[in-house]
Amino acid sequence: MTVRPQPREVKQLVVRTFLGLGGTPETLFDLKETVFIDGGRYMARCYRTEELRAVWSPSDGVIQFYDSEAKPLRTVNLLEEEVPQLMAA
Repeated sequence: MTVRPQPREVKQLVVRTFLGLGGTPETLFDLKETVFIDGGRYMARCYRTEELRAVWSPSDGVIQFYDSEAKPLRTVNLLEEEVPQLMAA
């Protein structure tokens, strides 16, 4: 069974990761969230501050994190990350 994370849970993970990558609580007050739709189909969400950006592709279950110059910093596969949590439940 595949469990799909909810946008609220993904946003919480993005905020925690931004803090771990050097973001500050002050910069997270200005966190912007954009939903990308193509041809009526939900494609991705982008979360961004002045220094950091994250793109979540729900169809792939992946969040990619970038710095302000679009340099990749980290990739999180949500589908792989959830397996241990499901097994522990």
